[in-house]
Amino acid sequence: MNRGKTSLLAMYLLFASAGSHAANSSGTASGPVRHHARAHAHRASLSLDEPGLRSSAALVLDETHSSVLYSRHADVAMPIASITKLLTTLVVEEARQPMDEVIAISPEDVAVGKGAFSRLRVGTQLTRGELFHLALMSSENRAAHALARNYPGGLKAFMPAMNAKAKALGMTSARFVEPTGLSSENVASPEDLSKLVMAASKNPTIREYSTDPGYEVRIGRRMVAFHNTNSLVSNPAWNIIVQKTGYITEAGRCLVMQTVIEGRTVVIVLLNSFGTRTRVADATRIRKWMEAKLLESASSAVASKT
Repeated sequence: MNRGKTSLLAMYLLFASAGSHAANSSGTASGPVRHHARAHAHRASLSLDEPGLRSSAALVLDETHSSVLYSRHADVAMPIASITKLLTTLVVEEARQPMDEVIAISPEDVAVGKGAFSRLRVGTQLTRGELFHLALMSSENRAAHALARNYPGGLKAFMPAMNAKAKALGMTSARFVEPTGLSSENVASPEDLSKLVMAASKNPTIREYSTDPGYEVRIGRRMVAFHNTNSLVSNPAWNIIVQKTGYITEAGRCLVMQTVIEGRTVVIVLLNSFGTRTRVADATRIRKWMEAKLLESASSAVASKT
C-alpha cells in the first residue's frame, strides 16, 4: 500500500475511533441521529455494491484474480461500432504483410452516411503501418477499410477470416459483416469483447498504437495531426494497456480497455453509453468503486487485528 493510501486509512481509523468515543461519552444517540447513521451506512453499502454506471451493458473483469467484478447484460450481443477495429487490426497483423508497403485510399474505401467522415481523401498514400496506427488510435474508417481491402484475397477473404478469428477467440455471439464498425450488423456481447481485449493486449503493436495520444502523417504536401479518440490515454492517473472506442447511433458510445487499477489487471467493457462523456465517466466510476472496495477490505483487515 502506498503512502497516500496509508494516510487515508489512518484518517479513516482515526475518525472511526473519534466517532465511537463521542457516542460513548454522550450516552445513547437520539432516534433521528441513529436513523441518519443507518441511512448513511445503507447508501455507502449500495455505492460499494454497485458502481452506478450509465452504460446499458457492461463487464468488469479482474484478470489478475480471474473474477468478474461487475456484470450487466454481459451475455447480450449488440452493435459495437468501431470496437470492430480491434479485431480488424488483429487479423491484419496476423497476416504478416509488410508494414512499410504503401497503400492508396480508393473509392472503395469511402463509406456514406452518418459517422462515415474521414480525413483521408481518395488518392492519399500511406504505409500499411500508418493506416494501422490511424485505424486504432483515431478510429479512421477509410484506414481500416483499406487494410482489409489489401488483405491477401481482398475483402472476400478478409471477412471470413475475421469471423473465424472471433470464433477461435471464443466470441460465441459475435458476427461481423464489414471491417470498420459502421454497420450495426457488427455485433458482440461484453463477454465476447473481454476475450477480444485480452487477445489484443498480447500484441505489442496494437498496445502501442491504440494508446498513442497523437500521431502525424503526411497527406499531400502537409503533415496532418490525428488524436486519440479516448481522452483517458493522456491522463497520467490511468495506466491503460490497450483500448478502443466506438460510436454509431445504433451502438451508442462504447469503450473497451485493459488497464491496471490498484495493481490489478482489469478489463472494462462499456456498451451503449448515452452522452458524449458518459463512457469516460463510467470508466472513472469503475476505478473509484474498485479503489473504495479495496480500501474497505484493507480497513476491515486492520480492524480485525485490533
